[in-house]
Amino acid sequence: MRSKIIVVVLIPLAALACSGGKDEKAITASGTIEAIEVNVASKVSGQILSLAFDEGSRVKPGDVLATIDHAAADIQLRQAEAGVKLAEAQLALLVKGSRKEDIQQAEAALKQAEAGLQVASDDARRMRELAKTGSVTSKQKDDAEARLIVAEAQRTAAAETLNKVRRLARPEEIQAAEARLAQARAAADLLAKTIADCAITAPAGGIVTHKALEAGELVSPGATVVTVSALDSVYVMIYLPEREVGRIRLGDAAEIEIDSYPGRPFPGRITYISPEAEFTPKNVQTREDRIKLVFGVKVEIENREGLLKPGLPADAVLRAADAGR
Repeated sequence: MRSKIIVVVLIPLAALACSGGKDEKAITASGTIEAIEVNVASKVSGQILSLAFDEGSRVKPGDVLATIDHAAADIQLRQAEAGVKLAEAQLALLVKGSRKEDIQQAEAALKQAEAGLQVASDDARRMRELAKTGSVTSKQKDDAEARLIVAEAQRTAAAETLNKVRRLARPEEIQAAEARLAQARAAADLLAKTIADCAITAPAGGIVTHKALEAGELVSPGATVVTVSALDSVYVMIYLPEREVGRIRLGDAAEIEIDSYPGRPFPGRITYISPEAEFTPKNVQTREDRIKLVFGVKVEIENREGLLKPGLPADAVLRAADAGR
């Protein structure tokens, strides 16, 4: 009876001794749960009219997180749009040219000048012939020549006026009008973009983990309004010495243990191994560990249930590459 009791007691002890032995094929390191955080900042300055989400709310890419007052920009946009219409009208006037009535009036003036030139030319020719025979005085001849010069000048001026009315603008003037129109459109586009930027949207999906400002407060360009964290997938950054880094590779599976959930390991996968050695980060507790050269290793963990929170201490258990390979 006593020997049976001894056998029953010794078997658990042997099993305990075997299970309690150190697993030489496992690599264990500690770290902290981290998540990708996006600080969503404002591109414009102004007063925050509203915040659409509270801390803890889930958002999708493109969701409007906050709205900034843009009443002044709306007025400026209307002014800029009026400037665009004015520039378009000026360009159209230069390209189209004068009205039909203006052209007809200039053509009539040219015909009148040409008729006057013909009369003055004939009169001057007669005076020259008569002057040869002494039938007219020298003054009469000179007066006829002067009228001819005036008529020629009037005809030239009328022709230039008609040509100008037909063309209205030189190519350089049209190019200048086109440039003014492009400038007006650019000013309107810039104001339209400013108004669009007054709606602050989520660049990625996740959870709103922090609100830096509240409705009614003033914000400046570049100032963070809310922080969005992608919690569906989190990671642990651990640091391993050279002899252990050589035993793992990208894609290796890992298990993450959290004190808050004892006995429930979370599956992970190695997604990054630093190519360069560095000194252990200062947040490691002991000085001896901080002066070691190590390689950073990132282990990504799915977090669909949202159980893993940034900042939680975590232990990562990696299976070495030489285990069954």
